[in-house]
Amino acid sequence: MGASAPGAAFELKGRMATLSVLRVLNADTNAVLVQLDARLAQAPGFFDGMPLVIAPGQSVALDTPALVALVSGLKARGLTPVAVADLSSEQAAEAGLGLLRNLDAPSPKAASARPTSDSPSAYQPTRVVTTPVRSGQQIYARGGDLVITAAVSAGAEVMADGHIHIYGSLRGRALAGVQGDVNARIFCRSLHAELVAVAGHYRLSEQMDAELIDGPVMIALQGDDLQLSAV
Repeated sequence: MGASAPGAAFELKGRMATLSVLRVLNADTNAVLVQLDARLAQAPGFFDGMPLVIAPGQSVALDTPALVALVSGLKARGLTPVAVADLSSEQAAEAGLGLLRNLDAPSPKAASARPTSDSPSAYQPTRVVTTPVRSGQQIYARGGDLVITAAVSAGAEVMADGHIHIYGSLRGRALAGVQGDVNARIFCRSLHAELVAVAGHYRLSEQMDAELIDGPVMIALQGDDLQLSAV
């Protein structure tokens, strides 16, 4: 058998990605998983395969056996733990995960900004949808904003790398800034959403202020806090 052709066998590149952080506030793994089951039931399918970083909350001592049990429980529920933060490299190795350092360090401004005029091809034109988005449909505006002039039904999902504008009722899920743009926003004329998210920070329907339901709303990030406000 001849020698393989010369050339690079792999390529390693840095890439910004949005990771959800599971901040463990109770060292009792069973308590965490029970509450997680309730959260998963509220938004079935949304968390499938979601990559997670596991980090202990303040004053929570997460030992290695508890960490290993938690990782096993997360995988059994279809989530994908990929790393730990604020724990030792030995614990990460025991759990079969990577180690993420400086989790709470502020991100560089360049990472949260949109492409500049020096790279106009990186940002795509706004995607406009003029028909209702039915239950089970998923619409994604890659590299740009999404404008929907009709309603988004329950069970539908709309996503954009930039802003989302919905000039009808939002009853499904809307996720803006899905590639990590923390400046992205969601605007809708009538809020009844199952879930809204900006750059990986999400809020479920029961976490929304009742006074905002059925009215025009803007959703935006302020720091790490997802804010919903009437407009």
